[in-house]
Amino acid sequence: MRHRLGLFKRRLVGAPGTAPGIFQSGVPGVAPGIAQDAALGNPQSIQSDFSIGPFAEVPADIGHTPRVSSDSQVKLATDLIPETVAVFYGVIDWHFRHQRPQQLALSLARRGMAVFYISVNFVDDASPGFRIEELDPTLKIYQIFLHVKGLHSVYQDTPSKEIWIQQKIGQRMLWEYFRIRDAIHIVQHPYWTSLAASVAASKLVYDCMDFHAGFANTSQAHHEGELALIRLADLTVVSSDYLYDMAKKAGAKALALIRNATEYHHFNRAFTPTRKAGKRVIGYYGAIAEWFDIDLVRAVALAFPDAELRLIGADTVNAQQQLASVRNIQFLGEWPYEKLPEQLASFDVCLIPFKLIELTLATNPVKVYEYLSAGKPVVAVDLPELKGMDELIYRCTDTPSYVDGVREALAEDSVAMQRARMAFAEQQTWEHRASALVNALADGRHEPLVSVVIVTYNNQALTERCLASLADPEKHGEHGLPLEVIVIDNSSGDGSAQMLSQWVSQASLPGSPLRHRRLLLNAENRGFGPAVNQGLALAKGEYLVILNNDTIVTAGWARGLIRHLQRNAELGMVGPVTNNIGNESMIPLPRGSVDLTCFMARRYNLDHGMEAYPLRIAAFFCVMLPREVYESIGGLDEQFVPGFFEDDDYCLRLGQAGYRIACAEDVFVYHELSASFDQLALAKRAAIFERNKALFEAKWGPWIPHQYRPNLPRLN
Repeated sequence: MRHRLGLFKRRLVGAPGTAPGIFQSGVPGVAPGIAQDAALGNPQSIQSDFSIGPFAEVPADIGHTPRVSSDSQVKLATDLIPETVAVFYGVIDWHFRHQRPQQLALSLARRGMAVFYISVNFVDDASPGFRIEELDPTLKIYQIFLHVKGLHSVYQDTPSKEIWIQQKIGQRMLWEYFRIRDAIHIVQHPYWTSLAASVAASKLVYDCMDFHAGFANTSQAHHEGELALIRLADLTVVSSDYLYDMAKKAGAKALALIRNATEYHHFNRAFTPTRKAGKRVIGYYGAIAEWFDIDLVRAVALAFPDAELRLIGADTVNAQQQLASVRNIQFLGEWPYEKLPEQLASFDVCLIPFKLIELTLATNPVKVYEYLSAGKPVVAVDLPELKGMDELIYRCTDTPSYVDGVREALAEDSVAMQRARMAFAEQQTWEHRASALVNALADGRHEPLVSVVIVTYNNQALTERCLASLADPEKHGEHGLPLEVIVIDNSSGDGSAQMLSQWVSQASLPGSPLRHRRLLLNAENRGFGPAVNQGLALAKGEYLVILNNDTIVTAGWARGLIRHLQRNAELGMVGPVTNNIGNESMIPLPRGSVDLTCFMARRYNLDHGMEAYPLRIAAFFCVMLPREVYESIGGLDEQFVPGFFEDDDYCLRLGQAGYRIACAEDVFVYHELSASFDQLALAKRAAIFERNKALFEAKWGPWIPHQYRPNLPRLN
């Protein structure tokens, strides 16, 4: 098979409004410079028949099970790209003012990463789906426009349940369209919190570049959403000391201070080593908005009547009308980013004339780095983020000192100062900031350790498969949570002990989430509950997992379970959905290979992100609980040996202590079901069941049999 990420470059053809694809090796591509729809139920959505040439169209329905007839075809249909991608949930459209969001996205794309930029603009369409726009033919970077029914604003609205569901399905289609395995979700506006956090196989990052509550169009719901995002995010990136303190107080789990920067070579073109003849130009470019100090600009213009005060940017506060009587002020409107150096070259002095309000006190101004890239003198108000630049700029505390600063800057004629400014700016580029972001993402010191306790009794092949699924770096991607795996073997007689003795001494592959291995070989079969207790007693993790050895975990499983526990303090235990279990955790999935089952389960997970199904009793094929809950409740009741009813008992103890239990709809773990007990004779198994049922009922009263979910729709 060809390298799948290379297929991002293949052309997508067809009439506007349809989503035909050009495929190779069963994977769709994208049209350079063309926006195309990929809509649910569209008869020209993507699907391969696995016998196509390098440029051919094959119609299909993206919402249905892949049509396959062999194991090799299943593998081809369900294979995912082996690289982590980045998804930016934008604060602006890509083609709005070019600044931090686009710069960071481009910097990651230049490092070879596939980048998807979710626009704040939507496609008005009642059906789920998305539109693609290729942003650079030389990079794997695309703008995505999600379908949303009706008019909808990221800045003023919050998604209704109907819109949230529509967006989740559109997001799932994006993941399937590009065969995404795992992602870094970089959220740049609180509106996107629920959507971005709904994918278990994603590391959630909040790029906090502004004090959103300071904007006039920020709703109270978005302010509260931002605080929730800070608490939920795996990493919060901030652009200023002010925002760092705010995020820390809000409960950020991990913080990185990554300030704004410059595209140095772009703005260095504006460097003019000698002072030009003619009228002096005092300039500003950027938003002319609620934080722009009109009175300060008026004072500067009046103080220097022979100079031209040139203002470039969209005027959203009627500044031009308010300053109409000042004849030496020129408003040029918004200029393209590509042409800003032309204007900057004509500036003799650059201004940062902001009001000192909470919004600007939290700001690390991008333009100061860009101004300095051209060696220009900068006169700024007393912003906290500029205090470290006093040797390079004129920082002023009031209007008189600001006017004096402009006067000094106009008189300045120092090549040494120009060089110092440019030398500073050259070390403050977006590539430097992208490196800092990559380093912060790779820093796992703040990630919680997850301890996984596995009890084994024979079934060596299943155990090996389970352990491999936990450790495989290609399955989990670059940002899987660190795992401690503790295996308690109950005196297996099939070679399991020898295999496990080799396993515990092996080194994990580079990039594997498996950090620590522990093994305890019991001399006798102590039963499930006592063996689990042995493992839990050895566990060091912040979160504890009881996992059967006949399971296969999937990408993002641990992070997804933890998100539910972190979002809802009432939850004491959470488990995944599965293909095979005797209670409500089972969802209907098409029969077939493990690959096909996991693929269709992932579709279910993506469509049901951030949803939880309440449980009275969780099946202990896979459950997670926080350490503090375990320490409060204690271990499993060891009277229920060798097995049955220890999970019912523990769940009732949780409920008795005031905790709730849930099934995470966005996490799937594959399960064979009762592999160890299947080895017991039916009569012996029934006897164990009845004995432990009697013990349970003596403790809790009549046992309520487990039930499946009512009226579940089938997926195929």
